[in-house]
Amino acid sequence: MIITVINGPNLNKLGERDPGKYGNFTLESLNSLIRNEFSDIEFDFFQSNVEGEIINKIQEISGISDALIINPGGYSHTSVSIKDALELLKMPKIEVHLSNIAARENYRNFSITASATNGYISGFKELSYMSAVYLIKKILN
Repeated sequence: MIITVINGPNLNKLGERDPGKYGNFTLESLNSLIRNEFSDIEFDFFQSNVEGEIINKIQEISGISDALIINPGGYSHTSVSIKDALELLKMPKIEVHLSNIAARENYRNFSITASATNGYISGFKELSYMSAVYLIKKILN
């Protein structure tokens, strides 16, 4: 099983951002945590601050990966183009957010991209990702 994990803008700056919202870890340590917890799964980790690169990656994984976990970051509230790319992808897809987007600023309360996924998990910091992997395993088995 191969799961692609896409992280959007500013997630490369984990460890420097507000730990109350995002946790006390870097993106690299988050990726290691996921790999160590689910050693029976192959992961393809990708991060970009560029919308077009995220769209390209979504398009590239069709036929290669079995599922997608995506944290579009701020693009989840603004990107119809990422939503459109997700709609074309025929595999289980889960959107995750480290912070609880429903408890944040009004403009963060709605995710455009989540409607093109099987569901989304928000507010559990690194456990959002762990929960997504668990759910994908259940969906695929």
